Amino acid sequence: MELVNEQYVTEKADMKELIIEEINRNHKLLHRHKLNKNSIHVGRDYHNDIILSDPHICPSHISIDFIDNQWQITDNQTINGTFVENPKEKKHEANQHIVRDGDVISLGKSQLRLLFSDHAVEPTVAFSAFESFINFMRHPLALFISIAFFTIIAGGIIYFDRPIEVNFSQLLVPAISMTLGFALWPAGVALVSHLTKHDARFMSQLAVSFALFNLMWFSDIFQSIVIFNSSSNNMLPMFVTFLFVILAFTLFWLNSYIGFHMSSKRRIVISACLTLLLFGGTYLIQYSKKPEFDPRANYNATIMSPSFLLMSSNNADKFIADSNKLFEQTSKKAQEK
Repeated sequence: MELVNEQYVTEKADMKELIIEEINRNHKLLHRHKLNKNSIHVGRDYHNDIILSDPHICPSHISIDFIDNQWQITDNQTINGTFVENPKEKKHEANQHIVRDGDVISLGKSQLRLLFSDHAVEPTVAFSAFESFINFMRHPLALFISIAFFTIIAGGIIYFDRPIEVNFSQLLVPAISMTLGFALWPAGVALVSHLTKHDARFMSQLAVSFALFNLMWFSDIFQSIVIFNSSSNNMLPMFVTFLFVILAFTLFWLNSYIGFHMSSKRRIVISACLTLLLFGGTYLIQYSKKPEFDPRANYNATIMSPSFLLMSSNNADKFIADSNKLFEQTSKKAQEK
């Protein structure tokens, strides 16, 4: 009995813990395994210590053995091979490779990062302003207020777009339907995030999306007011349109920030492409199928004098009187010439 215990203690002393991390192509962590044994097997078969579902991996793909106080990788004559893909080194075969702390191993379409137990961890990261904003907006009360506010604005816009008078019950159903329709976007982003083995964070996606949707409502209403009350040569409508584009870009950026592990550069590129697709497609549809009648009033100030380009609202009688004075002045100048 003492001999068996002594042998067990000796074997434990000879073993060195190895941490194996499953990572994606951007080296973001998917799963982590901490193993304390002299031989570790990786593959698709169920007898392995780490089971990978990648169809390009063999049933018994590699073995990682602790020999002479160091870890060594053995490729079991696999079809697609095993490679070492460290960022600062040239890619090479991993068979008989002596493991170093932080090595990245590629097998099939999967990647593993090998770490020793004394590997230094990254410094603790403080919550960013974005995380604080997301945590605040995903609070149930803040989320409820945001969605309710969106529904009220949607009901108001539907009411003003209707050519006939409607009551509250007739507005409630389309307003809720519009809210549910807009909720499909954060739900879709969360679903894609989950399917790609990232954190879905549906509540965070919902909160951020509706916060940005509300800001977009305000920018759209403000744009309509500015366009109606300003001349066609005024730069303010273009500024408001640019603001709307910035809000859309921010929405896509936050969606990718919450749901996907990717570099800042890739996040910016994807957000810019989605923004371009959204506005490019919208303008193409708008100009290809321009309606004969637009229920929203548009103000064309091309023939108006500067004093009429931007002014406070007044009643119809005063507006007609002012318009008559304008034409009288124009007629007098025409007669003088």
